Parts: sequence; structure tokens; C-alpha cells
Amino acid sequence: MSSTLAKIVEIKAKMTWTQKNKATAHHLGLLKAHLGGGGGGPGEGFDVAKTGDARTGFAGLPSVGKLTLLSNLAGVYSEVAACEFTTLTTVPGVIRHKGAKIQLLDLPGIIKGAKDGKGRGQVIAVALTCNLILIVLDVLKPLGRKKINENELEGFGVRLNSKPSNIGFKKKDKGGINLTATCLQSELDAETVKSILAEYKIHNANVTLRSDATADDLIDVVEGNRIGYIIYKVPHCVPISAHRRWNFDDLLEKIWDYLKLMRIYTKPKGQLPDYTSPVVLPCSRTTVEDFCMKTHKNLIKEFKCALVWGLSVKHNPQKAGKDHTLEDEDVIQIAKK
Repeated sequence: MSSTLAKIVEIKAKMTWTQKNKATAHHLGLLKAHLGGGGGGPGEGFDVAKTGDARTGFAGLPSVGKLTLLSNLAGVYSEVAACEFTTLTTVPGVIRHKGAKIQLLDLPGIIKGAKDGKGRGQVIAVALTCNLILIVLDVLKPLGRKKINENELEGFGVRLNSKPSNIGFKKKDKGGINLTATCLQSELDAETVKSILAEYKIHNANVTLRSDATADDLIDVVEGNRIGYIIYKVPHCVPISAHRRWNFDDLLEKIWDYLKLMRIYTKPKGQLPDYTSPVVLPCSRTTVEDFCMKTHKNLIKEFKCALVWGLSVKHNPQKAGKDHTLEDEDVIQIAKK
């Protein structure tokens, strides 16, 4: 077992031994933060450089057809055989859909106990970097097998079909940790929040708790890469044939809907808008400032105002500041100081 997985197992064991109540919430929060912030990378041979506007992973038991699906969607070729554990590393591919560049990952087959270090548990750590995970199931095998996938993913902090926590979090340069709670908190207090953030070397930030939040909720927001939605229940499923390439259009539309991406088109001064290469933003970060940071980090330093056309404004064009929230397919022109 690798040192990373050994560390994960040790921390999880401590969490299991600790009785969960209000008195131990602070200790459990620190262990969970240490698991996320200090757990290290996914392991050699499994990590893949993140590219594009979003990342979608295919998870499932061995030999369920994930690689065939990836190959036919993205044109990636790798050895495929009618036996278990064919794919021993994470295989990446890229597709373009509605102007967005979406990275696809074929994750090595999940086996029972992976979350506890059995087999290739590193693969689930890679899954945590995805914006969306699709659990691939064989229609000829019992749907009860999906429970294995669910349990292993849950064990590594993947939230199944859950909505992101209602927590405001923003780093700042100085001023320490400012905590504001708009409702009664049963688990998080100022000391716990500061300790969790310290695990991520964050000592200056504004945190707003708008619901009764847990340490897991705060860690999810801080890490910013925990998965909020997974297609795995029948109402969310898409029947396909990977070999025959049946129903791929519906699959791509479902991926697009769940990723909740927004396309913002740029308009250079005195020119027509560029509708060929949108700046793609996640629905959680759609302000003019987010647009500037995605385009170029120095752009916000030179920012004067923005002219916006589209659904987010009442007049076309309308002058807007950096806090203005954009809508899908808005057009924006940045004026510099």
C-alpha cells in the first residue's frame, strides 16, 4: 500500500473510532480537513493534467464499457479486451460541445474496498477533481451493483446528487478569518472554522454560513472540486450503446445540463462579437470579475468598467461593474483604466 493510501486509511480509522457528537465535532472536522488538505495527490500513473472548461469522469466496475464509451465519444484509442482490469491507468479524452472544451476521463474500474485502500483506491482521488461523474452500468448486470460504486465514491467525499452547500467563502489579503452565521449552527463554530481553514493554509477569509452547515460542507466549498451531482438514479439515466454509438446526442445534452456551464462571448471595441470561442464559466462563478480572472489574471487590475449585452442587463449595451452577474450567452466588452 502506498504511503498516501496508508495515510488515508489511518485518518479514516481515527474518524471511525471517534464518537460523533457536538463535543467531538471540532476534532472530526480537523481530521476531515487533514484528509482533504494533506492527503496528497492521487498517485503515480493515475493523475492527469486538468485541461479545458470542465472535467467529466466515467466511473464503474471493471469491463463495463467505459473505455469504449470514451473512445467513441472523444476518438481516444486504448487497448480494449473482454476481461477485467483492462485499463490500469486513467485515460483522458477531450470533446467540444456548444463551444466548451470538456475533458473526459475513463477511470480504472472501481472495486469494493477501494475507499479503504484496497486495489487502486487512487482512482477515486482523481474522481474528486471532476466536475461531474457518470456511473456507467451494464444493462445486462443487476442494477444492485451500482451500490458498490455509490459506497466507494461516498467514502471519498463524493456527494451523490446533492446540491452545493449554501456557504459564502472568499479569500482576502489580510484581516484574519471573519465568520458570519445567518442561522443557528449545530457543528461549526469560529474555532472549528479557523482550524479547518488552517489545514489549507488559509488565514484570511470571509466565511458566511447561510444554513446549518457541517465540516464536510465547509471542506467541499474550500476545496472547490467536490462533486455536487452524479447521474446514477433511473430518472437521471441515459440509455446508450457505446459500441453502436446510439443516443450520444442525449448523453452530451445531459452532461451539459449537469455541468451547468455558461458561455460568455467577447466583443473587442469597434468589432463584432466573437461567437466562435466563448469564455466558459461554471454557474457558481459568473460575475464580471470571474470573467476577467478566467480571461487573464491581470485584466481585473486594469478593469474600469464593462459593457454588457444580453439577458443579464435591462438595456443593450449596459455599463456594469465587476460584481455584475452574467447570464448564459451574454456579450461583454471590457474597458481598461
